[in-house]
Amino acid sequence: MRAQVGPVFYVSIALSVLFVLWGSLFTANLSEVFTGALNFVISSFGWLYMLAVTAFLAFTLFLACSRYGQIRLGKDSDRPEFSTVGWIAMLFAAGVGLSFLFWGVAEPASHFATPPFGMAEASSVDAAQLSMQYTFFHWGLHPWAVYAVLAMAIAYFNFRWDRGNLISATLYPLLGDRVDGPIGKVVDILGIVAVLFGVATALGLGALQLNGGLSYVFGVPVRDGVQLVIIAVLTVAFLISAATGLKRGIYYLSQLNMGLALVLALFILAVGPTAFLFDVFTQSLGQYLWELPRMSFFLSVWEDSTWAENWTLFYWAWWVSWAPFVGAFIARISKGRTIREFVFGVLIVPSIVSFLWFTIFGGSAIFLSLNGGANIAETAVDNLPKALFDTLAAFPLGEVTAVLALVLVTIFFITSADSATFVLGSMSTNGDPDPAGPIKIIWGVVVAMFASVLLLAGGLSALQTATITAAVPLVIVMIGVCVALMKALSSEVRAEPGPVGPASARPRAPVADPGPGAASREAHEESDRPPPTDQ
Repeated sequence: MRAQVGPVFYVSIALSVLFVLWGSLFTANLSEVFTGALNFVISSFGWLYMLAVTAFLAFTLFLACSRYGQIRLGKDSDRPEFSTVGWIAMLFAAGVGLSFLFWGVAEPASHFATPPFGMAEASSVDAAQLSMQYTFFHWGLHPWAVYAVLAMAIAYFNFRWDRGNLISATLYPLLGDRVDGPIGKVVDILGIVAVLFGVATALGLGALQLNGGLSYVFGVPVRDGVQLVIIAVLTVAFLISAATGLKRGIYYLSQLNMGLALVLALFILAVGPTAFLFDVFTQSLGQYLWELPRMSFFLSVWEDSTWAENWTLFYWAWWVSWAPFVGAFIARISKGRTIREFVFGVLIVPSIVSFLWFTIFGGSAIFLSLNGGANIAETAVDNLPKALFDTLAAFPLGEVTAVLALVLVTIFFITSADSATFVLGSMSTNGDPDPAGPIKIIWGVVVAMFASVLLLAGGLSALQTATITAAVPLVIVMIGVCVALMKALSSEVRAEPGPVGPASARPRAPVADPGPGAASREAHEESDRPPPTDQ
C-alpha cells in the first residue's frame, strides 16, 4: 500500500515555498541574512564540523574492521539487488559526479594559484603539491564517510528491522516510539531542508558549468538568464527520467555516464603527460595519507585566514547537507550487503576514483600552468567553470572533448536531480520506497526553484553560504545517529554470541526505553522478530 502524505510533506513544502518567495521578492535581503548567518556559524561551529566529520570516518572504519562488519544490511538471507559494478556506478549518480566535472580542474588550479593557508608561494612546485594534497583531502575518505554513516544506519534500520527509510528511524534506539511522533517529524523535516540546499548547490554548480561550456563551444553568453533557462530545460528532462523509475532511469543513465566519464579520463591520460600524472598520483596519495591526521584538525586558528571557511568548512558542510539525500539513496541500493562490504565499497572505491579523476584533470591543468601550455590557474581564479574547457582545449580534439564534457554535465545533472526527487519524495511520505509520480514532480520543481533562487542571490558564493548554514542542525542529528547505530549493533551482538551473520542467526531488535504512549514491554518482546517485508 502506498504511503500517504502527511505533516512532513506539507510543512516541508510550505517552508520551501516561503524560501522561494523570500529569495524571489527580497533577493538582496536573503543574501544579507545568509552572509550574517555564515559569519555566525563559522565563528561558532567551525570546530564542530572538523571534529564531527573526522569522527564519522573513524566510526565507519571501526565498524568495518570489527565483528560488526559481518552484520548484513537486511535479513540474513538477503543478497545485493544490484551488481557491484552497477552499484558503484549508481553511487556517483547521486550528485557527486556532477561536482567532479565542476571541481576536477577548478579546485586544484585554484589551490595552485592561491595555496592553502598561504603555506607556499603561488604557482610554485610546493603550491602544486599542496593543491593536490588538499584536493585529495576534500574529496577522499572524509566526505564518503559522512555519506556512509547515514546510509548505513538507514539501510540497517530499514532492511533489518523494518523501521522505514527515514532519518528519524535511525534514532529509534535513543528515542523509542517517540521517533514516530513530533520529534521524529522535526528530524525528517530538518533532513529534507538540508537536502534541498545541498542538491540546489550541486545543480547550481551544474548550471554554471553548462553555461561556461556552452559559452566556450557555441559562444552562448554567461549570464543569469541563460543559467535559469538551463535549469528549466533540464528540469523537464530529469522529471521524464524520474517517471521511468529507479531501476531504469537512474540505473542506465548512471552507467552510461560512468562509461563516458571513463572514456574522457582515459583520453586525457593518454594524450596528456601520462608518466607525470602517474607520478603525481603516487606522490599525492602518499602525502595525503601522511598529512591526513594534521589536515583533519587544522583550522589556522592563530592566523587571520578565511581559507578553511572558503574550502574545507564549505565542503564538510556540503557533505553533511548531502548526507540525507545521498545516504537515503545509497541505503536504497545497498540492501543485502554486509557492513564490511558496504563500508569498503562506499568509502575506499569512490575515494580512489576521486583521486584518479582529480589527478588526471587537476594534474594536467597544473602541468600546463607550470610548463607554459596554458595559464589554467589564472582562469580558475577569474572563471571557475571555464577552467575545465581551457584544459581540454590544450590537448588534441579539444572541441570534441568539450562537447563530451557538456554531455557528461547534462546527464549528471539529470541523474542527480532524478535521485533527489526520489529521495525527497520518499522522505516526505513516511519512507515510501516508491514515491508517487506527482510527489516526485512537485519536489523536482521545488529543487529547480531553490537552485534558481540561490543563483540569483549571489551565484557560487550564495550556494556555499546556504550550504554551510543549513547543515549545522544535521551535524548534531548525525552524531546521535552514530550513537544509536552503535547501541543497536552492540545489542545485536550481545543477543547472538559467536559469529554474526549466518542465515540461521536471528538477532534481537534494538529496544530503547519506551517514551510516553509507548507500547508495553510485552508488545516490544512480541515484536522482537521483524515481520516479513515485501521490499
